[in-house]
Amino acid sequence: MQEILKQLAEKRAAARAGGGQRRVDAQHAKGRLTARERIELLLDPDSFEEWDMFVEHRSSEFGMQDQKVPGDGVVTGYGTVNGRLVFVFSQDFTVFGGSLSEAHAEKICKVMDQAMKVGAPVIGINDSGGARIQEGVASLAGYAEVFQRNIMASGVVPQISLVMGPCAGGAVYSPAMTDFIFMVKDSSYMFVTGPDVVKTVTHETVTHEQLGGALTHSSKSGVADLAFENDVEALLQLRRFIDLIPASNRETAPQRQTPDSIDRDEFSLDTLVPDNPNKPYDMHELIAKVVDEGDFFEVQPNFAGNIIIGLARMGGDTVGIVANQPMVLAGCLDIDSSRKAARFVRFCDCFNIPIVTFVDVPGFLPGTAQEYGAIIKHGAKLLFAYGEATVPKVTVITRKAYGGAYDVMSSKHIRGDVNFAWPSAEIAVMGPKGAVEIIFRADIGDKQAIADRTEEYRQKFANPFVAGARGFIDDVILPHSTRKRICRSLAMLRDKKLENPWKKHDNIPL
Repeated sequence: MQEILKQLAEKRAAARAGGGQRRVDAQHAKGRLTARERIELLLDPDSFEEWDMFVEHRSSEFGMQDQKVPGDGVVTGYGTVNGRLVFVFSQDFTVFGGSLSEAHAEKICKVMDQAMKVGAPVIGINDSGGARIQEGVASLAGYAEVFQRNIMASGVVPQISLVMGPCAGGAVYSPAMTDFIFMVKDSSYMFVTGPDVVKTVTHETVTHEQLGGALTHSSKSGVADLAFENDVEALLQLRRFIDLIPASNRETAPQRQTPDSIDRDEFSLDTLVPDNPNKPYDMHELIAKVVDEGDFFEVQPNFAGNIIIGLARMGGDTVGIVANQPMVLAGCLDIDSSRKAARFVRFCDCFNIPIVTFVDVPGFLPGTAQEYGAIIKHGAKLLFAYGEATVPKVTVITRKAYGGAYDVMSSKHIRGDVNFAWPSAEIAVMGPKGAVEIIFRADIGDKQAIADRTEEYRQKFANPFVAGARGFIDDVILPHSTRKRICRSLAMLRDKKLENPWKKHDNIPL
C-alpha cells in the first residue's frame, strides 16, 4: 500500500509540475500565469476538484512515446465562484505548448458534457499553440469534438472563453462559438492564419498584435468582448461577471440584496437631455444613475460605441442593458452596433435575463459603405433578436426614436412589455426638418415658411403624446423616477410566461 501511495504522490507531483520549472519560468517571463495558477485565482479557495490528472497522450510517432506528461497539457475539473458551481479547463502552455491532442480534447469534452448534465457554466482558459502536429488528423478530430459540444451547449449553459495566450488556426472556432470572449493585452492573440501566411499570400506585413491582438479584436473586429491589462485583472473581472449570470437556461441569475432603494429618485436626470435636439449627452450617466449602486458591467465598450450593452442589477436582479449612445454617431444604428446588440439580446433571452432598453436613435446610418455592407440584413438581426425574445422587456425612450429604428429598439409592436417615454421624447417617422422638406417640397425656397412648418411639425409629432394616444407608449414618466418605474415594471413581469410557436429553430438573417 505504501508503494502505491508513493507512486500516486509522484504522479500528482509530475502533473502539477507541468512542463518543468524552466518552462514555468518562461511563462512567467512573458507576464503570464500558469494553467494551475489561473484556476487558483479564478475559483474560490480549496474548491477545485480536478479530473483526469493522470491522462496521457497515446501517440508514438516522432518520438512522442518518450515524451509523456501526466495531464497532457490541460487542467480540467470543477469548482465554485462565489459559492456557485462552474466547470473549467485551462490549457498548459508549458506542456507541448498547450497543443491539443486527442487525449487533451477528450478531457475538455468530458467537463463540457458534465456541465450540460448538471447545468453549470463552462469556462475555457485558452493558451495553446494549436493542434498537436505529431498526431495529425487525430488532433483535428479532437477539435471537432470540442466544437460539436460548443454547439450543443449553446443556449443551454453559459460558455465563456478567456484567451490568455496564443489561439490560432482551427483553435479560434471554439472560443468564437462561446457566449463571451475575454482577452489580455499584449499577451494573447487570435487569428485564423498567422502573420507569416498573411505575408506570403497577400504580401501584407503585420505583427501578431496588429493581426489578432486583444486591442484589435476588442475595438476593430468585435470578436472579443473585453481586453484586460493582465491575467490577474482578467480572472478577477471574470469572477465578477460570473456572479451576474445564471447557471443554465433553466435558472435565473442569483439575486443579491442591495441597500439601493428601488424607490430612489434621481433628480439630476431631469436635466440630462439638452434643450438643443442636436446636442449629445452621455447615456452612461443615465445607466449609472438607475442601476443598483451604479454598478454596470459593460461589454464591448470599445467596439461600435454608438450602442452600449452590459449587465447590471436593478432591485437586486440581473438585467441586460441595451442603450443607444448619442455621443457616438449621434446614436445611429449601423452594421457593427446592430450585430453587437443583437448577439447580446439573444444571450439575455437564452438565459432568462430581462432586457432594459434606453432609446435615443435618429435612425440607421446612411451611406454606400453601410448599404454595400448589408445594413439591411444586419439591422434585421437586431429586429429579429428583440422580436423573438420572450424575457421581460422594458423600454425607455429618452429623446429621439425615428423611423424604422423606433420599431427595432424594443418597441411595443415587437412585444415590448412596458414602454415608457420621457417628456423630451420625439417619436416620429423622421426629424421635423427632414419631414417638412419632403412634405412641403414646393416651399423649399421660402426659409420662413419652412421654419414655420418645421415648428408646426415639431409641436404635432416631435413629442411622446401621439404615440401615447395610440397606446404605443404605456406612460410618459418623469426622468427622475426612471429607476423606480423600471424596477416596479420588472417586479410585475417576474412571472411572465410567453412561448414562441414550436419550431426546430429559427432562421435569423445571419
